[in-house]
Amino acid sequence: MTHGVALSRAMVVWRIFLPFAAGYFLSYLYRTINAVLSPYLTAELRLDATDLGLLTSVYFLTFAAFQLPLGVLLDRFGPRRVEAVLLLFAAAGAGVFASSGDATGLIIGRGLIGLGVSACLMASFKAFVLWFPAERLPVANGWVLAAGGLGALVATAPVEFALRLLDWRGLFAGLAGLSVLIALALLLVVPERGGSGVGGNWRGQWQGVADIFRSRVFWWLAPSSVVSQASFLAIQSLWAGPWLRDVAGLPKTVAADYLFWTAAAMVGGFLGLGQLAYRLTRWGIPPIAVAAAGMALFMLIQLAVLCGFGSPMVWVLFGFFGTSGVLNYAILSQAFPPDLAGRVNTALNLLVFVLAFAAQWSMGVMINRWPMAGGGYAASGYQLAFGLALVLQLISWLWLLAGRPRQPD
Repeated sequence: MTHGVALSRAMVVWRIFLPFAAGYFLSYLYRTINAVLSPYLTAELRLDATDLGLLTSVYFLTFAAFQLPLGVLLDRFGPRRVEAVLLLFAAAGAGVFASSGDATGLIIGRGLIGLGVSACLMASFKAFVLWFPAERLPVANGWVLAAGGLGALVATAPVEFALRLLDWRGLFAGLAGLSVLIALALLLVVPERGGSGVGGNWRGQWQGVADIFRSRVFWWLAPSSVVSQASFLAIQSLWAGPWLRDVAGLPKTVAADYLFWTAAAMVGGFLGLGQLAYRLTRWGIPPIAVAAAGMALFMLIQLAVLCGFGSPMVWVLFGFFGTSGVLNYAILSQAFPPDLAGRVNTALNLLVFVLAFAAQWSMGVMINRWPMAGGGYAASGYQLAFGLALVLQLISWLWLLAGRPRQPD
């Protein structure tokens, strides 16, 4: 730290890492909570699978829509201000969600939430670049991803328990208040870092975005990561819960326990696969090989689910290897100049969350075609939805194996 405010290592953790980690914890809590809330929402508001898929997936749509301007804003105004302002939109969205009486209100609220938390991970990555030594960035990034995993953990059995004490409306009112508190912490606790802006005008910065999307390397690495991550998000943040109840026949509390361990394994994946990739480089094994192997194992686990294997261990492995596509963020960042790193990450995020929106909604449409008497949906709908996602993953994985483009960008 050679400029701006000088902080001890402990103060960097307390004043930099923890406020941003809290934001990403909240982001993932919002993202995955509907997997547990779905039976309560459908029962009270009489939603079908198509409605449920749309209102949950709109989070991904608004999240994705803001990724490209977000990269430019983070570089110009810094992560502290940008994330704090956006979290106020998340608070407003949670308030709208809590007070809604129909699907339209829920969709508007959920869309505002997606916009409001769209900066949480990218702002963290940007802040760590400003405050942490370069050699510590992989560790810091891994821990903030794990904080998001803790949010996914809380969105499972703990939320199911909380719903015994208050209804889902009261829960979202509390989340609105928590969003405001984290926004205030970012503004009041995180110090300003001088010299963090990038040079050039707006046109030049947007030209950098265009250069990324014209890159052959980007289009070699991105598809496998995008399809794998979108499929994981679509299932883990919503359709895993209904599958456990409709196909596996589990009661709500037991399904929530399964989702808890899936999320716990996801935390392990965020921390473990990054460390594994780092260590294997010493043996000459590149990170892209680790990512490809992890995505292959993730596909095999989904095949097991399609074949009817739904044991807790299968879902633990689903959570762990579902994080494999995240490795491509670091791999892609190293393929571009450092001043483009923020825009590279948000460009990849844009594609991930657009496809996650489309996947989660379309899964609902497919599942909705086979309703069962007395509520719930037949296994046929889930097999079609999950199977199509698996086929797309296989195609994108084979594209990755085809090899790095030989011609320079």
